[in-house]
Amino acid sequence: MTAIRINLLPHRQLRKARQQRMFALLAAVVAGIGLAAVGGGQAYIANLKAGQDARNAFLKDEIVKLDKQIAEIAQLQEKTQDLLARKDVVESLQNNRSESVHLFDDLMRLLPDGLYLKSVKQSGDDVVLMGYAQSSARVSTFMRSLEATELFDEPLLVEVKSAMVGPIRSYEFTLNVKIARQLPESDKKKGAKS
Repeated sequence: MTAIRINLLPHRQLRKARQQRMFALLAAVVAGIGLAAVGGGQAYIANLKAGQDARNAFLKDEIVKLDKQIAEIAQLQEKTQDLLARKDVVESLQNNRSESVHLFDDLMRLLPDGLYLKSVKQSGDDVVLMGYAQSSARVSTFMRSLEATELFDEPLLVEVKSAMVGPIRSYEFTLNVKIARQLPESDKKKGAKS
C-alpha cells in the first residue's frame, strides 16, 4: 500500500501570512482608533480650555467695569460729603449771620455803669472780652448778666488786676465767654426724633 502524501506546507504559509496581514491590519485600526481618541480628547480639552479662557476674559472685563463704577461711586460719595459739608456751612452762616449784631447789642445792654470794654475777640464759639471796671464787683455783675442771657454761656474770669487809666485807678479784666449756638429748626426736629 502506498501512502499518499499531501504537502500542507504552502497552505500553512498562506494561512500564517493571512493571519499576519490580519494582525497588522487590526493593529493599524487599533492604533488609528487610539490616535483618533487621543486627538479627539485633546481637541475636546482645548475646546473646553478656550471656552473657559473666554469666560475668564469676560469676567476680567466685567471686573474692570465694576472697579470703574466703584471708583465713580466713591467719587460721588466724596462729592456728596463735600456738598453736605458746604450746605452745613451755608446753613450755619445763615443761622448765625445776625450773630455779630446780637453779640454787640447784648454786650452793650448788659454793660453795667462804670465798666467799659477795650476789645472783643471772637474765635468760633469763644469770645474774649477785655476792659476796665471801676470795681471788681462790677465785673461780677457783668458776668452774672452774661450768664443770664440766652446768647452767652459759661463766663470765665481769666484775670482782674489793678491798673491806672489816666488819673483814675481802675481794674483791668479779661473774661472768656462762650456763645450758646441756637440749633436750626431742622436740627431741633431731628434731635427731638432721636
